[in-house]
Amino acid sequence: MAPKTFIMIGRSGCGKGTQADLLLAHLKEKTGLNGYHLETGKKFREFIQSKGYTSGLSRQIIEEGGLQPEFLAIWNWASSLIENLTPDVHLVLDGAPRKLFEAEVLNLALEFYKRENPAVIFLNVSENWARERLMERARGDDKKDSINKRLAWYETEVLPVVEFFKKKKNYHFLEINGEQPIEKVQADILKGLRI
Repeated sequence: MAPKTFIMIGRSGCGKGTQADLLLAHLKEKTGLNGYHLETGKKFREFIQSKGYTSGLSRQIIEEGGLQPEFLAIWNWASSLIENLTPDVHLVLDGAPRKLFEAEVLNLALEFYKRENPAVIFLNVSENWARERLMERARGDDKKDSINKRLAWYETEVLPVVEFFKKKKNYHFLEINGEQPIEKVQADILKGLRI
């Protein structure tokens, strides 16, 4: 099996990171190829801990539950791809893209890297379900107001990205009910991807 590309998308708290790790472990066992899990949220959290003018402004956006501007979001995953991607690994993007323009740029990046037939895994969960998970997780940036803001911008910013990928003919779009046990979600993903 040639290296595959997967984009995990869904509301904050829907389990993208967990499912990305499980998918890469399955692929490693099945194909022997390593995977690269590009976690944009984790990279932003590391970035805001650094000292600097830009990281300070980015930290303020995260604390307020806002979306990072497109140029920073694209820098986040683009620099990771440039530094870490090799042609012999499976790639899972987790947390990107979150805006339509970012999705268009990511599409161009995947074309540049000759990553053919990417799969988009849409973990569909309700707002209430996601809110409960985010409150349980309660990371330092997960305050009630910021959680509510993130869930609100999902409707206006992320859903257009979902529609963008649904319509792309060279993408395999897979919608999964994320409100199931972790193992069932994984089984549905593997069945839908036929791997």
